[in-house]
Amino acid sequence: MAEDTRQDKRASFSAIREHSTNGMARTSAVASGKSGASKKLVIKNFKDRPKLAENYTEDTWLKLRDAVGAIQNSTSIKYNLEELYQAVENLCSYKVSPTLYKQLRQVCEDHVQAQIHQFREESLDNLSFLKRMNRCWQDHCRQTIMIRSIFLFLDRTYVLQNSLLPSIWDTGLELFRTHIVSDSAVQKRTVEGILEQIELERNGETVDRSLLRSLLGMLSDLQVYKDSFEEKFLTETNRLYAAEGQRLMQERDVPEYLHHVARRLEEENDRIVSYLDQSTQKPLISCVEKQLLGEHMTAMLQKGLGTLLDENRVTELALLYQLFSKVKGGLPTLLQFWRDYIKSFGGEIVCTPEKDKDMVQELLDFKDKMDNVAQSCFARNEAFINAMKEAFETFINKRPNKPAELIAKYVDSKLRAGNKEATEEELERILDKIMIIFRFIHGKDVFEAFYKKDLAKRLLVGKSASVDAEKSMLSKLKHECGAAFTSKLEGMFKDMELSKDIMIQFKQYMQNQSDPSNIELTVNILTMGYWPSYPPMEVHLPPEMVKLQEVFKLFYLGKHSGRKLQWQPTLGHAVLKAEFKEGKKELQVSLFQTLVLLMFNEGEEFSMEEIRAATGIEEGELRRTLQSLACGKARVLNKNPRGKDVEDGDRFNFNNDFKHKLFRIKINQIQMKETVEEQVSTTERVFQDRQYQIDAAVVRIMKMRKTLSHNLLVSELYNQLKFPVKPGDLKKRIESLIDRDYMERDKETPNQYHYVA
Repeated sequence: MAEDTRQDKRASFSAIREHSTNGMARTSAVASGKSGASKKLVIKNFKDRPKLAENYTEDTWLKLRDAVGAIQNSTSIKYNLEELYQAVENLCSYKVSPTLYKQLRQVCEDHVQAQIHQFREESLDNLSFLKRMNRCWQDHCRQTIMIRSIFLFLDRTYVLQNSLLPSIWDTGLELFRTHIVSDSAVQKRTVEGILEQIELERNGETVDRSLLRSLLGMLSDLQVYKDSFEEKFLTETNRLYAAEGQRLMQERDVPEYLHHVARRLEEENDRIVSYLDQSTQKPLISCVEKQLLGEHMTAMLQKGLGTLLDENRVTELALLYQLFSKVKGGLPTLLQFWRDYIKSFGGEIVCTPEKDKDMVQELLDFKDKMDNVAQSCFARNEAFINAMKEAFETFINKRPNKPAELIAKYVDSKLRAGNKEATEEELERILDKIMIIFRFIHGKDVFEAFYKKDLAKRLLVGKSASVDAEKSMLSKLKHECGAAFTSKLEGMFKDMELSKDIMIQFKQYMQNQSDPSNIELTVNILTMGYWPSYPPMEVHLPPEMVKLQEVFKLFYLGKHSGRKLQWQPTLGHAVLKAEFKEGKKELQVSLFQTLVLLMFNEGEEFSMEEIRAATGIEEGELRRTLQSLACGKARVLNKNPRGKDVEDGDRFNFNNDFKHKLFRIKINQIQMKETVEEQVSTTERVFQDRQYQIDAAVVRIMKMRKTLSHNLLVSELYNQLKFPVKPGDLKKRIESLIDRDYMERDKETPNQYHYVA
């Protein structure tokens, strides 16, 4: 069996001392490999501290002083830099540091003091002075860095251990500050020169930015930037922009002025980046904003906000908002002017009767425009959006009732058949916009009254553009005002659907009759409480029609006993077959037009008085009916004498020569257009309903409270009533209820009311 035997060998070290040339001890390790036991590493102290040669300190200092002088005079150094560094290290090791530090400081101070004379020359212009100052500063910095590199050991040992002593670099700064920059004449010229250069740049001239950056960096490094420069700079800036703001507000229009302010702010921010100290940014920008914006906010808005909004200058409005948001009190001021503008402009739309025809469209366009401004220019600021809503609500109710009426008419024009200007999606969008305007109205009951009357016409004459659109509008109103507001309107739709079912049953009933009529009758059964009230009018119907009415009455009351039918001839319409020379035509006409035309089966010519006697139509209605038949586009009757209006004594005959390209002709029913009397009666009905609502509210409150003071009762009424009401009107209704014994005054306190059970 073979065995591998290895001898363990270990390295042992011994320390050997050597003396170096500078008297310092250097220890080197020599490795020797020996077999056997290992030895420990032993380091022993010097037996004696090496001594410096005689005059070593003086000679070394002379060498160092020559080197410093060469650096200061920009000449070549006779000695090797490493040698000089080593010399400083040696001196420091032998406790010469305090003397060395003082001597170095003195040499540097003497040199800096000598530099002041070059700045005493009066002949130097400001720019040359600045360049000389910058050169002196740059030289000083370069020299200090080189001197420090030689005396680095001193800086990192002695100076570092003495917290009260400034470093060599800080000493250099302190000397330059004390003997150059703190000299009042030199400092004054330097700062004035810098300010002059900045003013030249502000006036559009090109200046040496690197020179300014260097000099302002010098003031900052020397810690005199704030006291010597910044205060004067901000004072000058204040003066300059105060004068500029005053001048330009007179000379320029607002958009131009806004762009100028934005440019000035950009320039000043650029100056901060390029050469000013960062600490100057806040006071500088604040100063520019105050002088160019803060001092002229009201004047600027008075002069130009209206024009900017009128012309929809979106870019300038966004800039205006952006600039005003930087100034204290800027946005509240802008908000107030914006609110006032909306009230003024909107008030003009609403309160000018000549604009009634286009009022709603103008309001929608104005709302769109203001929405766009709030969204894209005013950063969707909630305060501005709320102010706009408040302003709309204020001006739209300046003229009571009329806007509500016109909005109802506008909705009617959009929902009526023949409105080809909008697709279903566009119509839905228009209705949404109308609802926004509708929300601002206080007298919503006026809207309801007119909307109901127009809806009735659309449903009864079959003029509704789309059942979906009608129901969509109804759901919007229900969501906005509650189910009570739309219950009657929903009832109207139910009546129309029930009427269709009844007519299917009636047709089956007629087929089973022994004597079927050759007239096809369609009846809409209307619940009186749901529909607008129509004035009863008795007209003389042809016997065939009267007979058919009786048949329907018999049929309907046979199914629904206890009900009462009242015929409304004003809402009826018919299709007549007529023969002209050109051939057969069908005329789509109202019931009144039908009664007039059927007379010409019995005779050829009739006077207005004869027609009135035969038909029983009320005079004003008859004039409109004859006008539509004899003076409109489709003239199936001739009027003698000719003219646009129907006068007493006019005679009418059948126009056998009537021609038209269509087979079925719709003769426009002038009586379908709303008359002034109808408008007045609708408004009066609303006021009458309001009185009933006030009475009901008073009784309801008094029944619950039993006793209440006048002021508390009025306050409670304002909370409950959903339409605008004047205190005087409330007082009248309270007096009326007292007269009718629903309540009574307190005998001792007349201002107190008691409920009478």
